Amino acid sequence: VEKNFKLEEKITVLQQENEELRARIEQNTVITRQLSEENANLQEYFEKEVEEKKRLSRTNEELLWKLKEGEALSPVKLSPTSSASFYCGSSQNSSPAKVKTLRR
Repeated sequence: VEKNFKLEEKITVLQQENEELRARIEQNTVITRQLSEENANLQEYFEKEVEEKKRLSRTNEELLWKLKEGEALSPVKLSPTSSASFYCGSSQNSSPAKVKTLRR
């Protein structure tokens, strides 16, 4: 009888441990799902950021190319003072002598 009683106590303890372990497994399953979802969201965000970085890099390269091409195709650049003198001299009486005197 005493041996039977001890075995029943052990069974009760093991059943409690079993329930605790099931609860921990359930909790771990919930956390695993949450982490998986968060990981998927972060992966999606990361991929979007990579694509945006690539797009900005391409845009930057294109703008640099256009800038270089524009410099290569443009005629000799005028300094700010000479271009201002040209526009001032071209109003009303625009003789070459007046244009020269307006330059600084």
